[in-house]
This record gives sequence, structure tokens and C-alpha cells, in this order.
Amino acid sequence: MSDPTSDTAPNTIVLIHGFWVTPRSWEHWKSHYEGKGYTVLTPAYPGFEIEVEALRADPTPIENLEVSEIITILEELIGKLDRPPIIIGHSAGGAFTQILLDHGYGAAGVAINSAPTEGVKIIPFSEIKSSFPVLKNPANRHRAVGLTPEQWYEIFANTFSEADSQALYDRYHIPASGKVFWGSALANIHPGKDDTYVDYDNDARAPLLFISGRQDPLFPPKVGHSNVKHYTSNTTTEIVEYDGPHLLPAVPEWEQIADFALDWAVRHAKPAPA
Repeated sequence: MSDPTSDTAPNTIVLIHGFWVTPRSWEHWKSHYEGKGYTVLTPAYPGFEIEVEALRADPTPIENLEVSEIITILEELIGKLDRPPIIIGHSAGGAFTQILLDHGYGAAGVAINSAPTEGVKIIPFSEIKSSFPVLKNPANRHRAVGLTPEQWYEIFANTFSEADSQALYDRYHIPASGKVFWGSALANIHPGKDDTYVDYDNDARAPLLFISGRQDPLFPPKVGHSNVKHYTSNTTTEIVEYDGPHLLPAVPEWEQIADFALDWAVRHAKPAPA
């Protein structure tokens, strides 16, 4: 693994959270990577800078969320760095990682249990079932929609014990934006350069790794494999699978996954501009 103190290797890692959680979900990965000498940033979506408990009490920032605002904040953050970082995103953060790379940001990207970008139409029954709490009611397009502990277990933490799933729920869970979730679902039905659009032919983007949890019911591996197949550019695009649920960054073997993701990103990273 290269030295983050060198003049050319990435020295910063940007961790992008997904829906139903906040940057707190990266707390262990952040300290782990910082222990290796990296600067680690865990940006929040607009209005998500407050604690989990505050967002549960007042979900207004979640209801007002816009994908375009998320991407703008991330691009402004990354654009101020002294060299392109490694970008790692989970769930919706995986889709945002793909968008950022397509827009020319990052030295390498890793998308973990990624939400599909525009045009990826593989929709397994498990994904439909997992999305039902949000998609069952069109009125949810204007709401922040939370999960019950039972739904969290089924969608996020189905390989954990129920007690461990409850602890993760208490620590990380917040409602998700029905507007963004509905918009992303519809983008894959009638693509046309919506918020989750990426140029799959873009040879200039940085290398991209997908990591899929084999027991993830929300975005199972076949979604990741379909997403990979959409990329027709000459830039490296790969996928690996690990045993685990949707909340793959929290599994007991998370350090192994974190180290593999970092090692892959460092080995494939585009060099910093001179």
C-alpha cells in the first residue's frame, strides 16, 4: 500500500453515507483509515450535519433533500483538496461516488452495495420488497420515511442477530427522503439525464470498484453486476462480493473489507496532476 504522505498518492479519503443513516455510520472506518495516516472526510448531506437523534426529532432537512444539492456540496468539498482523493460511498453514497467520478472528481472510487445509477433496470423481487416501505404510498414522495426495527433488520441487517440489529438501528437509523428515493426509482424507468445520470462511456473518469454484499436484499449483487456491465469505457471497472447484508460497513469483518477497498483504490488510483 502506498504512502499517503508521498507527493503523488491520494492522501485523503472521502466517505459518503447512504440513506437511512448519517456520517456516523462511518465512525469505525474513519478512525481505521486515520490510523493509516490518511485525512478522512465524512461529509453530511445538506442539513444532516446534526446528530442522528436531532434528525429523528425533526426530519425537515430530510424532507427537503435534493440530489443536486448533495452533489454540489460534495464537489465543492473535493474541489478544495490539494489532490484528488479516494472516494468510498455506501448505498446511495455509491451512486453519488459514480456521479462524482463521472464529473472528474477523485483518484479512484469504491461503491459499496451501491444504489444503481440511471438506466440500470435490474430490479430483483427482494429490492422491490425492501423498497416497499417508501414506494407503497405515492404521498411518501413528500415525506421523510423511517423504517421500523423489524424493517431495518430485514433490509439492512439481516445477517446480524436481532439484538445486534436493534443496537445498530438505535445508533444509526434516521428516516430517508421519499422524494429522492422515488426520483431515483423513476429515473431507472424513464432515463433521460436525471439526477443519477452518468456517462458510461467516459474514458476520463477514475477507476471504480463495486463491492456487493451477497445477502443484501435492497441492492443484491445482480444489481451491482448490471451496473458494472453498463460501463463501456476503457477505465478499470471491477466488482467483488463479500458475505454480508446491506449494512456491509458494519459487519464483524468490516476491517477486511475496508482494507481491501483501500488497497484496490491505491493500486488503481490515477496519479495527482503535476
